[in-house]
Amino acid sequence: MPPANNYLRPADLARIEPFYPLHAYVCGNCQLVQLEEIQSPEQLFSDYAYFSSFSKSWLDHMKKYALDAIDRFTLSPSSLVLEVASNDGYLLQFFKKKRIPVLGIEPAANVARSAKVRGIPTLEGFFGVALAKELSQAGTMADLLIGNNVLAHVPDINDFVAALKIVLKPEGTLTLEFPHLLRLMTLNQFDTIYHEHFSYLSFLTVERIFAKHGITLVDVEELPTHGGSLRIYGRHDGYGAPSLNVLKMRDKEMAAGLDSMESYRGFGERVKKTKRDLLRFLIGVREEGKSIVGYGAPAKGNTLLNYCGIGTDFLDYTVDLSPHKQGMHLPGSRIPVFAPEVIFETKPDYVLILPWNLEDEIIAQMSAIRDWGGKFVVPIPDVRVVD
Repeated sequence: MPPANNYLRPADLARIEPFYPLHAYVCGNCQLVQLEEIQSPEQLFSDYAYFSSFSKSWLDHMKKYALDAIDRFTLSPSSLVLEVASNDGYLLQFFKKKRIPVLGIEPAANVARSAKVRGIPTLEGFFGVALAKELSQAGTMADLLIGNNVLAHVPDINDFVAALKIVLKPEGTLTLEFPHLLRLMTLNQFDTIYHEHFSYLSFLTVERIFAKHGITLVDVEELPTHGGSLRIYGRHDGYGAPSLNVLKMRDKEMAAGLDSMESYRGFGERVKKTKRDLLRFLIGVREEGKSIVGYGAPAKGNTLLNYCGIGTDFLDYTVDLSPHKQGMHLPGSRIPVFAPEVIFETKPDYVLILPWNLEDEIIAQMSAIRDWGGKFVVPIPDVRVVD
């Protein structure tokens, strides 16, 4: 597979693209599902195409989290909220509006610049033990330490969790959100596997990792974001006991067999079936003389398209709200990316929703395609047409 966020400029189309093996492995000891580290974080994240602020539903989700966290943890102007992989300041802006001091840490220079423009103090760099020690020695420690959709992105997960412990105040709390492996497997979300995601996380495995570093997971919530995520709450050992939610989540994952290697077998066959079903649908559409385009240019869509061998022979183009992706071409498939307005100019018969986790938001935004009889197609977990 090509790197999922390696979008191509028109001038790049005559050049050779790098492709790397994409194979998920399961550890027989702790059941951590992980990729080989074929590309370094510097290659993947130093210049990044994903800006969190372009998803309204994600912003709404984060605004609610911020307001709830302020009340739950009694945050005040004397507190510090520190976010790792803070992207363009999409979350910290809500704390700042309440006059709570914030600091973001973001490795992608282009994204960090966007955060600074909106007035979010941001430190450029990769978070790990070395940086955490520098912050701690300078007296920069968090009352609330946040990491959203970053735990899966770090190749050395032990170094990352050890760093979290270093910058967390003795009575502080950390919260992290990450896609839930249980949902990935039960809902066939294979397209969320790509090179940036080094790990695919169950609660049982994450709890083991944090316990190794002296952090107790005291609470957990299931979230609908990214097709099904977990939000964990951690504190230093001795500062809280696991809640009933933690006990229930352990039981739920064990009942699903996530502590057994047998449960991981057979997943590949379900993936192959989805590929056949999607190609069968697209071939039928094209043979009927109808047109189909994509909506969105997400990393997960690039896994789907490249695995299924879908290019401009099936999808004329795709569109995306982010101006950072418009005018580019998708890696591997070479499908061009335009602004959403192009759909209303060309009036396709079908629109394939690549970021299927935003189905409701996209259908509401593009509902006018029904004026000419256009329909939406959702590929995961099974191919489905929405009138």
